[in-house]
Amino acid sequence: MGSFPVVIDIETQHDFREVNFDYSKLKVSVVGLYDYKNDRYQIFREEKLNPLFNLMEHASQIIGFNIRKFDLPVLSPYYLGNIKQFKVLDLLELVEQQLGFRIALDTLARATLGVKKTGHGFQAINYFRSQDWQKLEDYCLMDVKITKELYDYATKNGKLIYQSRRGLAEVKIDLDKIDKKIPPVSLSLPF
Repeated sequence: MGSFPVVIDIETQHDFREVNFDYSKLKVSVVGLYDYKNDRYQIFREEKLNPLFNLMEHASQIIGFNIRKFDLPVLSPYYLGNIKQFKVLDLLELVEQQLGFRIALDTLARATLGVKKTGHGFQAINYFRSQDWQKLEDYCLMDVKITKELYDYATKNGKLIYQSRRGLAEVKIDLDKIDKKIPPVSLSLPF
C-alpha cells in the first residue's frame, strides 16, 4: 500500500499584529486537509490535531500554499518532532521561484480555475472569535479545495495562470522535476 499526498491549510486564532509577529503564538483554530488516498476533505480543530499529524506523517508529501513560511511554523508548537522534516510542496514558493514575486492564492484561482476565494484570513479569525465553526470550517476547506485544484491543474498542464498588468500570463510549474528533488523523510512518532 503506497502513500499519497495530502493538501493542508491552516486558520489561526490571532493575527500577526496581536502576537508581535511570533508564529508560535498565532495558535491554530482549524486545519483543513484533503487526503488523496481516501478522496476526502477533513477538518481538525486545535484540540484534535494528533490524527492530522498521523496523516501528515504517512503522506508522500504535504502540499500547501505558503505552507513552508506560514502553515508549518504555526503548527510547529503542536508537533513533538521536527516539523521541517516533512516532504513539502509549496505552490506559492514554486510560483515565486519562477516569477521573482509572490501571487495571491485568489489571483491564481481566478485566472487558472475561474473561481475565487470566499474571504480572507481576518474573516476566519472573526469566525473563530464568534465561534461560528461552520463558516470557519467552510472557509478553510475552500482554501484547501482551491490549493488542491491548482496542484491538480499544474500536474496535468505544467503551468498555472495569473492576471498580470498586461492580461493573463502563465507560470511554468514542472511538478515531475520538482517531486524528484524533494527528499523522502522517515518519521517515527507514535500517535
